[in-house]
Amino acid sequence: MNKLNWLIEQAKNSNFYLWLLNLVAARVVPFNLAHSFRITAITKQSVEIKLPYKKANLNHIKGIHACALATLSEYCTGLVLLSAIDATKYRIILKNINITYHYQAKTAVHAKFELTPEWIEANVLEPLKTSDAVFKEFKIETHDASNNHICTGLINWQIKPWKSVKTV
Repeated sequence: MNKLNWLIEQAKNSNFYLWLLNLVAARVVPFNLAHSFRITAITKQSVEIKLPYKKANLNHIKGIHACALATLSEYCTGLVLLSAIDATKYRIILKNINITYHYQAKTAVHAKFELTPEWIEANVLEPLKTSDAVFKEFKIETHDASNNHICTGLINWQIKPWKSVKTV
């Protein structure tokens, strides 16, 4: 995790490291390679990711597949959380995902997600001082190249300290 955090930090200010982060993410997260997600911008509190219009991402009617759009929403919110909290101290895991589809995507799409450091402190880190885990639901919207609103995702994450994680 320390190497991932370091790479994310470097990618915030360098096109080379942004390219490298995309390369690593495509290989480390198994489903990313097939979808060809591309992080186009990343800061400490936000990320923007593009999902291309290509055969591997299409459904039977030549629109971007619902599952690819759901994965984009999960990826955006998860990456911002990993960037905002110390991943060596806290584990995030998807609890549930709910996507509402509004418009068929017939071109590449992009999603942007943002959390302020103040929000993270007040709503995640502070509650974790007195609780073993917090559940947070995040809303994210995806748009196409013409700015049509393609879908809205409600992504619910469980965030907990690694010391509270029980493994069998």
